[in-house]
Amino acid sequence: MPGLAGALLLAAAGAGTLTVDIGNVRNATGTVRIDICDQARFLKANCPYSGEASAHPGTVSITIKALPPGAYAIQAYHDENDNRDVDRGLFGIPKEGLGFSRDAKIVFGPPKWADAVFAYDGTPTRTALKLRYFTGRSGPPAR
Repeated sequence: MPGLAGALLLAAAGAGTLTVDIGNVRNATGTVRIDICDQARFLKANCPYSGEASAHPGTVSITIKALPPGAYAIQAYHDENDNRDVDRGLFGIPKEGLGFSRDAKIVFGPPKWADAVFAYDGTPTRTALKLRYFTGRSGPPAR
């Protein structure tokens, strides 16, 4: 398997670090999760890169290491009950906060790939997005 090992080393050579700042987290319940997806896996499970951090009101940062250059979209959610799924209510409306790269709009369904895609060149990068809540209080509590 030297060919496979060599290919993996070449793929990792240009890989870098992407830090995602997820804003508008409404409380300290559960976990904030992100998936970084290529076009084929956008809005599906099993995206090749993912991360998570404990939720707290305001902004939660998650860093993904060894991300190769490419075109990606970030999908984030606030998993308040830690069941590793976005819970939905009446008519499929999400009960937990959702967000996408480039703050792609969520109107009558998830955004299109073209609205969320960004180019990653393999250099250390920081980006941000905000969660949107469709039920209950939105955002962190007022001070």
